[in-house]
Amino acid sequence: MAKSYRTMRFIGPILSRAPTFTTQQAAAIAQQQFDLVSIAEELPSERDQNFVLTTETGDKFILKIANATEQRSLLEAQNDAMTHLASRVSFCPRVVPSRSGQAIAQIRTATAQHYVRLVTYLRGVPLAEAEQTPRLLFNLGRRLGELSRAMSDFDHLEFHRDFHWDLANAQRVIDEYEPLITEKELRDQIGKCRSTFDSGVELPFKVIHGDANDYNVLVHHDDVVGLIDFGDMIYSFRAGELAIALAYVVLDKSDPLMNAKAVVAGYRSGFELNREEIESLWPLMLMRLCMSICLAAYQRQQKPDNPYLDVSQSAIRRSFPGLAAIDSGLASKEFQAIAL
Repeated sequence: MAKSYRTMRFIGPILSRAPTFTTQQAAAIAQQQFDLVSIAEELPSERDQNFVLTTETGDKFILKIANATEQRSLLEAQNDAMTHLASRVSFCPRVVPSRSGQAIAQIRTATAQHYVRLVTYLRGVPLAEAEQTPRLLFNLGRRLGELSRAMSDFDHLEFHRDFHWDLANAQRVIDEYEPLITEKELRDQIGKCRSTFDSGVELPFKVIHGDANDYNVLVHHDDVVGLIDFGDMIYSFRAGELAIALAYVVLDKSDPLMNAKAVVAGYRSGFELNREEIESLWPLMLMRLCMSICLAAYQRQQKPDNPYLDVSQSAIRRSFPGLAAIDSGLASKEFQAIAL
């Protein structure tokens, strides 16, 4: 299906318009807009601000303050997606209305206006901090399959957008930002992945979460109990949902293909991809890593003091050469051979 674009997203202006509220200001906003008396703790973020709010009774919520460039219509679309999922899956956050009954509040500073939302807090630890057992990885795939099934009848025009993290834009993003990488060997490896990726293959498009990285997935023991941060939702390759998750569970692993197979097996237990999608999983996963390296090179120039922008880069750079050396045809055969 052809992809249509509605808006162009430029990374530079996005990063420069990120909100900079203190924890005290966030707590005041929560009280003013949501009648919530709490203590705020800031969470890492690429372009927005997120705070954990804890009340005197121990209840927790997430306060989300959007980038000044963010359109209200896109935030409304994200809310619609969370509402759609609320009755279909158990592991996604839900929107909490403001004191006036609105799903989105608006605040102004001397220089900008920001949209604010409150969502439920999901208890768990990030997948990045958990022991990634085969059972947990299978359950990660199973949950993502449940998500794909739940999203199969959902669409929204706002997600038909041009976005720098969209895998369908991978080659364009790499072309633009790869020259900023100083290491010739790394540039050569990225160039090889780019040249071997079959951009001509026709893959199904759907609205996907688009960012199931190991800090957005929350786990408890061997189960996945949360998938957070819907800010990267996009109408893109349906298989991208799974490929993006694979990009993070293969990092720093002695047998990355085995880890990937566990996730793919879990996904295919509840939702099936077509043959072309399965064949594209490993190349799509590599393209996600290439995009991450290239975008990080640019973002570090723009925001050198933001530690979030480097949260996965060390592991990606250590792991990327070995992952790029794995034959995608072999990976495809392993994925296809998984018994259902």
